[in-house]
Amino acid sequence: MNGESSALVVGGGIVGIACAHYLTEAGLRVTVLDRGRLAGACSHANCGFVCPSHVLPLTEPGAVGTALRSLFRPDAPFRVRPQWRPRLWRWMWQFARRCRPVPMLRAGRAIKALLDSSMAEYLKLVSPGPLECQWQRRGLLYVLRSGEGMRHFAGTVDLVRSEFGVPARRIEGRDLPDLEPALRPDLAGAFHYEGDAHLRPDLLNRNWILHLASRGVSFEEGCRVERFVLRNRRVVSLHTSKGERVADHYVLAAGAMSSLLERELGLPIPVEPGKGYSITMNRPELCPRHPLLFPEHRVAVTPFRDGYRIGSMMEFAGFDDSIPPARIRQLQVGTEPYLRKPCTEPILERWFGWRPMTWDSIPIIGGVPGILNAHLVTGHNMLGLSMAPGSGRLLSELLRQVPPHIDPAPYSPTRFG
Repeated sequence: MNGESSALVVGGGIVGIACAHYLTEAGLRVTVLDRGRLAGACSHANCGFVCPSHVLPLTEPGAVGTALRSLFRPDAPFRVRPQWRPRLWRWMWQFARRCRPVPMLRAGRAIKALLDSSMAEYLKLVSPGPLECQWQRRGLLYVLRSGEGMRHFAGTVDLVRSEFGVPARRIEGRDLPDLEPALRPDLAGAFHYEGDAHLRPDLLNRNWILHLASRGVSFEEGCRVERFVLRNRRVVSLHTSKGERVADHYVLAAGAMSSLLERELGLPIPVEPGKGYSITMNRPELCPRHPLLFPEHRVAVTPFRDGYRIGSMMEFAGFDDSIPPARIRQLQVGTEPYLRKPCTEPILERWFGWRPMTWDSIPIIGGVPGILNAHLVTGHNMLGLSMAPGSGRLLSELLRQVPPHIDPAPYSPTRFG
């Protein structure tokens, strides 16, 4: 592929940015369009985990029962809001069909390939690469309050170790204060996935965009795609809110908004918005050293060098853009059983993001069937930050028709057709 080839990336979140990076590395001229603010949606204020330990999909046995019970619990951390929306219930039916051990493990293998690839790529980019993002590799600490919680989570740890070769170190409650003094002394214990890392997402996004702009990538904000112009099985142009855009290749990395492109592409894109929340504050006086997850309350905590974030929730509520005060309070209360200094005042940012959820928990990466120069890269569920570099590299390889570094078959858009 010669250096005159061009690519237009629709979607300026972390996955679209990663695609722009690897396409630029391959010698293409790249333009990135975003309907809003670059990296201003789900990529902005997530918890910043880069976590090869997160190999298990959302489609675990028992997830359906949890979802059904949530219909009657407005405070459930994993919730399906009551609504009459046939598309959502079709999605839920397909999701339910996959909440069995065999599909769960199959999805886990596809997830692991992208997580491992992305960790390797991050290590090239951030150490000692061009992207300052407060990268720290201190692992991820799953903290349990009760003995029953420890016993239950130990089963998950054993499964992840035996099926995927990802080990965790068990830490008893009496030993926790030595590892993490910010935790309360009355906890049952924890499991430490030492290979995980964390970073500050907004800083990564900003510096990656600046780096790519210095290499000639064009970025446009507030540019909404309105129509594809197709001819002879190719996209010849995009009509946007800012005029016509033309390129040799079109990459659709629109995250939770990807499903809005279904009709234009003639392709099912079963991506539902899974809403998550976070609050960002100054660091407390006794700030955790490690990023933390509290499985019994489904709350996550990330210590940055210049801040502190609490995040959680998986809410299927369509494109609802509200931030209910009760959800913010729920984040704060969820940390209190675990941390000696759980929160600070004031809250500097209240945030939500729509995660792009597929019904099988596997991203969608590959050529659009029937269109020779269009590719999809979306549906990264809760792991867009963790999977972005591997996804961008794979997309670039598929677009350029060179041997891919991982098997692309599990991510193919054709699996929905």
